[in-house]
Amino acid sequence: MEKILVVEDNKTLAKLIAKKINLELGFEVEVAYNFLEAKLFLKRYSYFLTLIDLNLPDSPNGEIVDYVLESGNRVIVLSGNIDKTFRANILKKNIIDYVNKGGVNDINFIINTIARLKKNQNHKILLVDDSMVFRKQMTHMLENMFFKVITVAHGEEALGILDNVPDISLVLTDYHMPVMDGLELTTEIRKKYTKNDLTIITISGDNDEDTTAMFLKIGANDYIKKPFSKEEFSCRINNSIEALENIHAITNNANRDFLTGLYNRRYFFNNMYPYFEKALTNGNHFAIAMIDIDFFKKINDTYGHEMGDKTINKLADILRANTSQDDIVARFGGEEFCIVLKNKTPQQALSHFENLREKVENSFLSLGDEEKITFTISIGVLLSPEDTLDESINQADMLLYNAKQNGRNRIEHN
Repeated sequence: MEKILVVEDNKTLAKLIAKKINLELGFEVEVAYNFLEAKLFLKRYSYFLTLIDLNLPDSPNGEIVDYVLESGNRVIVLSGNIDKTFRANILKKNIIDYVNKGGVNDINFIINTIARLKKNQNHKILLVDDSMVFRKQMTHMLENMFFKVITVAHGEEALGILDNVPDISLVLTDYHMPVMDGLELTTEIRKKYTKNDLTIITISGDNDEDTTAMFLKIGANDYIKKPFSKEEFSCRINNSIEALENIHAITNNANRDFLTGLYNRRYFFNNMYPYFEKALTNGNHFAIAMIDIDFFKKINDTYGHEMGDKTINKLADILRANTSQDDIVARFGGEEFCIVLKNKTPQQALSHFENLREKVENSFLSLGDEEKITFTISIGVLLSPEDTLDESINQADMLLYNAKQNGRNRIEHN
């Protein structure tokens, strides 16, 4: 478990912060009440981050901050000092943030900040700027916020990275650069990636009042003018990443079945219509299968709907584990599922579905006291679709009906 170190001489406040971090975020939290105790902890452990009070009995002027930074730990400063000059001087150091400790809202802000930093580990940022000095400065700031950072010197390099690194969340680009400037880069990126896919933020010292609007109109999500403060930069980056996460969450909820997490009918048809036509035109091999749990009503009536849901989830897990990322596995409703196997010959597809049927037959759900529930599935497979998608689904459904009529726990195919 990752650790967080809280250094705060107010024991009540320190324990409160530690308890909330542990309960809400799941970190193991250690507390030091002075500089000396903090040194002992820092010599023994490494931390996800440290929360450091500036005014300690043995470190009255924030001396501890430099020590913790030099030890390689990330720092959020806690302070009751609201003097702007003092605050500005502390923020010049390589700290993550400077947080006032005035009340409950400030503690909640700390919790939200740590949660944000934890999520930032899942994101890659592509930094595009022709100034090596600026790239280095920005990289330090972004890595301090727990982002993974890739740096390039101009737009053409950036497009090459985007083609080869598909999971970049944000492009941070300068305006004036050689080879391809930020405006051209933004235009090219938006030809392939929507705002729902990728965030673009421009950073520039350009004083033309029309520049900001120009970038926003062609697809930038935000525009940061130089010079900027560390706090403004951090807030804008974090807000943009959070907005992208929210879009992805909404999209995911719209496309996923609430019980199993598999794709739903809506996603299936939205993605299969274009794929189906293209695959038929190009002569690609694929197969469509309808799958149904045998005697599912009996499972519900005998063991209850909760066990029925567990049976559905058990099958979903087996289907998910035994298909590739390119295939489509969807729950159509109730105990009925649909699978599209891509790039499989009819013989390969039939073998694959027979393997799935056997895996389900050999699986079980435990009821406790060594009692187990087993179940089987029937499958209707259209090995070589030729008509429309809707007609192909109907044909696979009819084959499934035949499998049920012919004894269940079997495959019927065309």
